[in-house]
Amino acid sequence: MDKKAAECLLKIKAVYLRPEQPFTWASGIKSPIYCDNRIVLSYPAERGVIEDGLAALVRKEFGDAQAVFGTATAGIAHAAMVAERLNLPTGYVRGENKSHGRQNRIEGRLDVGEKVVLIEDLISTGGSCLEAVEALREAGAEVLGVVSIFTYNIQRGFDNFKSHDCVYKSLCDLETLLDVAVKTGYITVAQKSEVLSFRNSL
Repeated sequence: MDKKAAECLLKIKAVYLRPEQPFTWASGIKSPIYCDNRIVLSYPAERGVIEDGLAALVRKEFGDAQAVFGTATAGIAHAAMVAERLNLPTGYVRGENKSHGRQNRIEGRLDVGEKVVLIEDLISTGGSCLEAVEALREAGAEVLGVVSIFTYNIQRGFDNFKSHDCVYKSLCDLETLLDVAVKTGYITVAQKSEVLSFRNSL
């Protein structure tokens, strides 16, 4: 399933590799890889593969989940589709409390002690995702873990999740995606090494 997901992400350019002409991130960092999993929503066939994969991953790793929540905004649609496949309640976690009405940060019903899985589209260092995990915990949820579409496997991400005592699983990771990209001729072995060196420098 991870290779199938990688093929989909590369095909629709949700993950884009361009070692010869690096992208400039908002931070100013020059990167040979760019990830925008939001575009998955625009491709029904590939979207189906991704959502089926996410649902299977939740079922396998967190089979006793009672609800599926998404991170705002990227994880919301994916959480809804995964929850539909698993016949579970869903909701989402805002980046911050809204400034009007009930000033909710968590949207959707959440019972104290409920076992929840959080859906994220991309994990790099895990910062914003872990803020959502803590918000769910503060609201009384038992967060079983986080499931994402893709991860760079950045060491700082592993460390951050460990320090928050939170498990995360991803449908596809950078190593798998690069293996598929080399096999299909998208990039060379030398370019694969270049991308991995960049990741390891973060």
